[in-house]
Amino acid sequence: MSLQGFTAPWWFLLLVVVAALLAGYVVVQRVRRRRTLRFTNLELLDKVAPRRQGWPRHVPTALLLVGFALLTVALAGPTAEQKVPRNRATVMLVVDTSLSMEATDVQPNRLKAAQAAAKSFTEGLTPGINLGLISFAGSATVLVAPTTDRSSVGKAIDGLKLAESTATGDAIAAALAAIDSFGKLVGGAEGPPPARIVLMTDGKETVGTRDAFEMAKEAKQANIPISTISFGTEHGSVQIGGETQPVPVDDESMKEIAELSGGEFFKAASAEELRRVYDTLGEQIGYETKQADASRPWLVLGTLVAMLAAGAALVLGQRLP
Repeated sequence: MSLQGFTAPWWFLLLVVVAALLAGYVVVQRVRRRRTLRFTNLELLDKVAPRRQGWPRHVPTALLLVGFALLTVALAGPTAEQKVPRNRATVMLVVDTSLSMEATDVQPNRLKAAQAAAKSFTEGLTPGINLGLISFAGSATVLVAPTTDRSSVGKAIDGLKLAESTATGDAIAAALAAIDSFGKLVGGAEGPPPARIVLMTDGKETVGTRDAFEMAKEAKQANIPISTISFGTEHGSVQIGGETQPVPVDDESMKEIAELSGGEFFKAASAEELRRVYDTLGEQIGYETKQADASRPWLVLGTLVAMLAAGAALVLGQRLP
């Protein structure tokens, strides 16, 4: 770990003191040996001098110096990358409810599988995240404005209904507007909270007053990445007016929207894959990596080693070092 990983590296100057104590101990041992050798009556010396313990007598001092070194590292404030829950962020969950979501290529059908995965995502998201919900088919509807109340989002997910057409651009525009309104409301001195859109759909844009790709560019300018999830398979179909209509997923459009907005594209061809995608997004959105204090292990270890040194001194020398 480099010195940049410490908040107060000047405490390492105490290692000079530890080194001085070690040097002093070595000098004292040599001086004591010389004084002992001046005792010329070896028979008397053997009777009055305590029996030498050899190297074990140095163990308490060695442990004590090691403990001092460990405590010095703790004082220097070591840091480490740690995942911590986000306290401030906005996420708009945008779910396609067009008729193609009734396809049964994903059991029991695309919509029900999407509802189950979305609810799991909602419940697992860290409490500090403000989550909103938009459904879209021929038009986009803000069902829940950004909130930390997970129950309201869960109820809205349960109530999703199918409708005709797919207005993806309008859905993105609605999400951007909801994020902007919420950011102005809670921004304060720190500015609006960071935001992201999670767009889950299975089909190509068919209607709408706003173009999905243009809205993705606007999201990029607003620094709001869009994580797109293409859900379903190439072989999906639905019954419309008594006729079977193929409804293959549109991966390419979702990839482009994600790329234009600075977000990520995910492919989910089954309910289990969709759940894993949402789990991944939950980790990315709900947590952030920060340099956090990591001094506690050094402090604990240093204290334990110092206590061990004291115990060794009592056992080997009947006194504290």
